Amino acid sequence: MVAHSKGNRTRSRNLLKKSPRERGAIPSLGSLMYDYKPGEKVVIKINPSIHHGMPHRRYHGKVAEIVAKRGRAYEVKLKLGEKQKSLLIRPEHMILFKSG
Repeated sequence: MVAHSKGNRTRSRNLLKKSPRERGAIPSLGSLMYDYKPGEKVVIKINPSIHHGMPHRRYHGKVAEIVAKRGRAYEVKLKLGEKQKSLLIRPEHMILFKSG
């Protein structure tokens, strides 16, 4: 028997799938050009076509807070259960959180 693979994208076929209209180029270039400020809230929305700065699939859909900018990526913090997590994510995988 072959051992089951346990990579970062394991069992993510539906989670990281794009609809046919979303395939191809990056959907919104404006989101890449936006400069996030520390304290702003963002939603982690993984773009499967861009592998750089991609967070683990367990963080997909979670709301995080921007802490600082590091090069092209942003340092974000979020609470996962009882733990406080810190991640480095590129802006391709984030959208601004709109509360309300």
